[in-house]
Amino acid sequence: MEKQKNAVGRRKEAVTRVYIAKGTGAITVNGKNYKEYFSLAYLQNQVESPLKVVEGLDKYDISINAQGGGVKGQAEAAKLGIARALIETDSELRPALKAAGLLTREARSVERKKFGHKKARRSFQFSKR
Repeated sequence: MEKQKNAVGRRKEAVTRVYIAKGTGAITVNGKNYKEYFSLAYLQNQVESPLKVVEGLDKYDISINAQGGGVKGQAEAAKLGIARALIETDSELRPALKAAGLLTREARSVERKKFGHKKARRSFQFSKR
């Protein structure tokens, strides 16, 4: 049996640790099936997208530990983690994943709150009288 590889994916506040090994195509997130964990179809597609690009949906067993953030952030972090883990297993997959834009970390996150404001940019309500 081939040794399992691992990688980390991040998005917003979400962090996922992805463990990948040759197998039958089982994907688990925090001990649950990924279709159960990510109930929305477009989030399931996010997780599957790196595997679809390299035609490996039924070639790898993937275990994902997801923490922090929301469900969407975790799904997108898992996408990046799976893409990185696939490169660990086979470096020849890199050009295909890069062309599909799956190796770029989405750097946007929540802007910090400023003092004297209600939120990052929203001011308190102004009362003339």
